[in-house]
Amino acid sequence: MDWNRVEGNWKQFKGNVKEKWGKLTDDDLDVIEGRRDQLEGKLQERYGYAKDQVRKDVDDWFTTLK
Repeated sequence: MDWNRVEGNWKQFKGNVKEKWGKLTDDDLDVIEGRRDQLEGKLQERYGYAKDQVRKDVDDWFTTLK
């Protein structure tokens, strides 16, 4: 699976994302709209993670979807 499937089916993935990263608000999820860069940015903002850590966390989450 590639990231385009996440973008195209964002409504289906929102619950999974919210379960994984509970600090993200519904408004955050609406802004993200499945875009990886937006997801990473919001995770950095809400959790204070470094960019490298966020990228690894998103990669790990993404591999669980396959």
